[in-house]
Amino acid sequence: MSSRTPGAAGAGSPPSFRSGSLRDPELSAALRTLELTVRRRLDGVLHGDHFGLIPGPGSEPGDAREYQPGDDVRRMDWSVTARTTHPHVRQTVADRELETWLVVDLSSSLDFGTAGCEKRDLAVAAAAAVTHLTSGGGNRIGAIVSTGHQITRIPARGGRTHVQAMLRQIATTPHAPDGVRGDLQAAVESLRRPQRRRGLAVVISDFLGPIDWERSLRAISGRHDLLGVEVLDPRDLELPDLGDVVLHDPESGRTREFTTTPQLRADFARAADEHRLQVSQALRRCSAPLLKLRTDRDWISDVVRFVSARKHSFGTTMNHGPRNRGAGNQGLHR
Repeated sequence: MSSRTPGAAGAGSPPSFRSGSLRDPELSAALRTLELTVRRRLDGVLHGDHFGLIPGPGSEPGDAREYQPGDDVRRMDWSVTARTTHPHVRQTVADRELETWLVVDLSSSLDFGTAGCEKRDLAVAAAAAVTHLTSGGGNRIGAIVSTGHQITRIPARGGRTHVQAMLRQIATTPHAPDGVRGDLQAAVESLRRPQRRRGLAVVISDFLGPIDWERSLRAISGRHDLLGVEVLDPRDLELPDLGDVVLHDPESGRTREFTTTPQLRADFARAADEHRLQVSQALRRCSAPLLKLRTDRDWISDVVRFVSARKHSFGTTMNHGPRNRGAGNQGLHR
């Protein structure tokens, strides 16, 4: 586990939330520190509002059609009228609030960290970053928080008060009892049913368990833009040369003694690389870009680089919702 002082934030590290046990006034201070970090580093990265989702009255220009009695003459498209010699009006695409849903995996494997923070702290920080990037302008955001022991649903609402309450609830989610496995598939399925309005779905997890969530996530991708946020610790990828060690798996409740031989370390690293590749391929098949965050890196710099790269690549911003799926999606993964 991380030896960092609870509630403190090292350089490039999010504040510690003590695996969900932090309480006021330390909790409020940690959340405020996180908010200031996100705003200071992410303000200015994105500009503009999202596109509407459906045709209808709005401000985004749409297709032109022939004029019909009763149409608003202020919407006459004179260039098309001149070209066709028939009067045409310009239709518009309705502006509509973006609805974002977070699926936050807080299973026992995230109550772990050997570098700047625990993975749970990084998951809370990622939720705060996505919230900042997608909130405002009447947008709504909700969350599904899973520990494997229980699933908590936070309804999608707008406003600063709701955002603060949602992040507080995520940060104070109790960790699962020892021996309880995480269930990311059930959390993703909770987002799939009941069906929710089109928007953005963000899955935050270390993705260490079985990849049994792909089918549910692919079903969601038919209606929503997707983003995967992977939070990892260096020890998820390689074992140090420590000799004899005693390891405890909180999700199975098992404790075993190992000798970290070169062969064991090589096998562990190879298995970790293979699993990471499988996760990446599964998310790609779901049309979900992957943001990778690590406890030993400056997480906010990684977020800024990810958003800037996607903005440059697709000529859009992260808080752009899908314009119209029949006309081409302007969301994250196109």
